Amino acid sequence: MKIVDMEDEIISEVLFEHGVIEAPFIMMGSTVLTHGLGLQQFEVVNDTREGKQMRSKVVDIEIDMLSKPEVTRVILEPVQLIVGQHDVGLIIQ
Repeated sequence: MKIVDMEDEIISEVLFEHGVIEAPFIMMGSTVLTHGLGLQQFEVVNDTREGKQMRSKVVDIEIDMLSKPEVTRVILEPVQLIVGQHDVGLIIQ
């Protein structure tokens, strides 16, 4: 994911882990529904406010066969967040 300023200059690029789930087999090209993403002081967070869901395509699937048990990572299409437009403030969970 890219964090950019209002002039589309890249501030940082980070990986965001949505979490660990037990799910049936997922294929590349599938669409998943997750919480939307936002920023809290330049930190990427789930935006758990009502109506802030997002759909993302699965662009890659990585299986780490070296770890035990094996770990499967599903890579979603990249997201770009603009500082000032995606600030979610304080979210209490």
